[in-house]
Amino acid sequence: MAAKPHDPTRYSEMRNPKALRDYFIHDKFEAGIKLVGTEVKSIRAGKAQLSDAFARIEKDEVWLYGAYIEEYSHGGLSQHAPRRPRKLLLKASEIRKLQQQVETGGRSIVALRMYFKDALVKVEIATASGKKQFDKREDVKKREQNLEARRALKSRR
Repeated sequence: MAAKPHDPTRYSEMRNPKALRDYFIHDKFEAGIKLVGTEVKSIRAGKAQLSDAFARIEKDEVWLYGAYIEEYSHGGLSQHAPRRPRKLLLKASEIRKLQQQVETGGRSIVALRMYFKDALVKVEIATASGKKQFDKREDVKKREQNLEARRALKSRR
């Protein structure tokens, strides 16, 4: 039996499912991320999660916290810590813009998705402000109305 062909889009990106549900997203930024070899191999295998990931600015550097990258199964002695802080690579002007929005606007920095761009791992981060409970209910109502409208259109056909 022949092996299945490699599907490059299978694990092309990992998303943060909580981000769009819990936050209003404002400005988005694409950042590189400083990783070790076993982390990249785990991400290629789809063994990463961003559900609790957020970023902080410390000493003019942006650090990603809470991202989980599973230990690589064939890593041997050179394994990484699954939840260690990872440095994000941004331009100085982007870091200043992030810092200004966080300090003046009362926003936080959340990770939206992690993906491959050619051979490099990139992280999409955004400034976000938290939703209140009634905002979440309004989103659910809108989603249900759109679903009902699609069903009505489908039944007419």
